[in-house]
Amino acid sequence: MEYLKPREATRNDADGDSLFHNVPRAPDIPVYATTVAYNKDPSPNKLHLGIGVYRTEEGKCHALDVVRKVEQMLANDLFADKDYLPITGMAEFNKLSAELIFGFGSPAIKENRVTTVQCVSGCGSLRVGAELLAKHDGHHVVYLPEPTYGNHPNLLSAAGLSLKTYRYYDPKTHGLDFQGLLEDLGTASTGAIVLFQASGHNPTGVDPTRQQWEQIRQLVRLRGLLPFFDCAYQGLVSGSLDADAQSIRMFVCDSGECLVAQSYSKTMGLYGERIGSLSIVCKTADVARRVESHLKLVIRPFYSNPPIHGAAIVTAILKDRDLYNEWTTELKAMSDRLAKVRQQLYSALCSRESRMSCFLIIQL
Repeated sequence: MEYLKPREATRNDADGDSLFHNVPRAPDIPVYATTVAYNKDPSPNKLHLGIGVYRTEEGKCHALDVVRKVEQMLANDLFADKDYLPITGMAEFNKLSAELIFGFGSPAIKENRVTTVQCVSGCGSLRVGAELLAKHDGHHVVYLPEPTYGNHPNLLSAAGLSLKTYRYYDPKTHGLDFQGLLEDLGTASTGAIVLFQASGHNPTGVDPTRQQWEQIRQLVRLRGLLPFFDCAYQGLVSGSLDADAQSIRMFVCDSGECLVAQSYSKTMGLYGERIGSLSIVCKTADVARRVESHLKLVIRPFYSNPPIHGAAIVTAILKDRDLYNEWTTELKAMSDRLAKVRQQLYSALCSRESRMSCFLIIQL
């Protein structure tokens, strides 16, 4: 559920003078309303389990050391300017982002079949991709996993795409409903778009295995479906940038087309910078150039061109070997800590359940 029930609309005499006096009170967005409630709560023992942000033991948003170092470098750069970026963003950022997700030496990149544009984080990348598909794809149906990230339906339907779902999570096994997934995608209409999460599925945490991804890839290509990947956690799930992008690279290696929305919010702790990219892998270099020309037409009326600071941070880290190694070391530590605290939570819950069971037995 994305929205709470709206509050009763109130009206006073002064409202009649407003051009917006007929506008009702909009419902609160739950995840943000939770943050507001959290901030107001005076309890010293509270934990924020709303918006997904990697936090320290003190509950603070974690700032990576390598990011702080780069920001200091940028602040001291007397030759840096604040001029407008091109509509497609910072060229070097786009190049490095594509290499990060598709792999260094990717044939698709070498053949110039990939067009990448800088966008406003992962959500902006998804929205730009959806708008392009709504304008130029003949099939306006997109299949979403059930369940999926709460903002996915909003981002895709706002572009005019029709939404359907495919089975994904099995609450009985707490795992992937692989057979249901294959059955649903096997009956999807040819040309339909399918949204996949590359790794670290939100909200279930359940990902297909490599073998299952291969079966999914074969089915998608057989049915003539168009994969649209959302990649928000590359390197944060397994600790390996390559492993977490494996599903995407499998689809790129078969020379087929796909879209990839990429975000640096979680992986570099750049939540507030809203930095991401959209990459589209095309059949030929000529198609890629034409697609990029239309991406410019999509972006121009949205926000004209993207911001510079977040892109400058990411670019500095990705292009410098020492900074890159420092980042991947920090990223691996974050991934390891996530696994550790989740195991601790699981063990504590099991222990609590065991003690509760013993208590009930004693009472009986």
